[in-house]
Amino acid sequence: MNALDQLRQHTTVVADTGDFHAMQAYAPRDATTNPTLILKAVSQPQYAGLIGQITQAYPGEPVDVRCERLLVRFGTEILGIIPGRVSTEVDARLSFDTEATIACAQRLIERYAQAGVSPERVLVKIASTWEGIRAAERLERDGIHCNLTLLFGFPQAVACADAGVTLISPFVGRIYDWYRKRDGVDFAAEDDPGVASVRRIYAYYKAFGYPTEVMGASFRNVGQILALAGCDLLTISPDLLEQLRGSGVEVPRRLGAASSGASAIERVRFDEKQFRFAMNEDAMASDKLAEGIRAFVADARKLDALVQAGAA
Repeated sequence: MNALDQLRQHTTVVADTGDFHAMQAYAPRDATTNPTLILKAVSQPQYAGLIGQITQAYPGEPVDVRCERLLVRFGTEILGIIPGRVSTEVDARLSFDTEATIACAQRLIERYAQAGVSPERVLVKIASTWEGIRAAERLERDGIHCNLTLLFGFPQAVACADAGVTLISPFVGRIYDWYRKRDGVDFAAEDDPGVASVRRIYAYYKAFGYPTEVMGASFRNVGQILALAGCDLLTISPDLLEQLRGSGVEVPRRLGAASSGASAIERVRFDEKQFRFAMNEDAMASDKLAEGIRAFVADARKLDALVQAGAA
């Protein structure tokens, strides 16, 4: 078997792309998107007509409403290809507004329902701010499942698990980028701070029986992916999926439900003040969270402009 097929024996493979045509080649179970991926997709000729179709079907609607309809249209198309779930992101401009995040998530689920899609097949992506985690906690109680994204720090992972969220997406590659820039080191997989972060979170969740799924994300190379074989899920870009499919390297399981040293793991809790202080103490996590929100907001504004113009 190739490396991708071997990886599937240990881990659920998720496609990290808004290009639903590309997904057909790799047969992932789930798919995840974000504003950057959707913006990239609608800039391609094969998707250029989707914005026009939304504009024609819903003339006069505010641009934010049409953007939500576009996101759901992509998600619905993706669900016609994959057997599992799709993640659709709440507007990053709402990252520090719990009530607005809840309202946006509810609208997305309602639009999916109008398209005949069950809530069980949708994960609402929310930034892992304190406000976002609190929104997700309430949404989960109402049966709306959440994917907490832009997760860089251990306090975020703990707070998400205690809030009962369905899934988290720790960003391996962006953690790697921060330390590589600071230290000037091209880390090997076993020394990679992003890989170490996911392993720590995974071990903590398994030690205390949290059902929250861990989905490693934002990979820079195949080595990072293989070092996390056995993680609940891994969301992988098409170029890295292709590299895995073309490789015959052996892929052993690296993470397991019974992690060594689990008995020595200390349980921790974070209230709001403790969470904010711990995040402030972690320069990487606070830097990358702020940077990630800014980047998603910038791409959301670009998407707004395309939708406002009525064509890609």
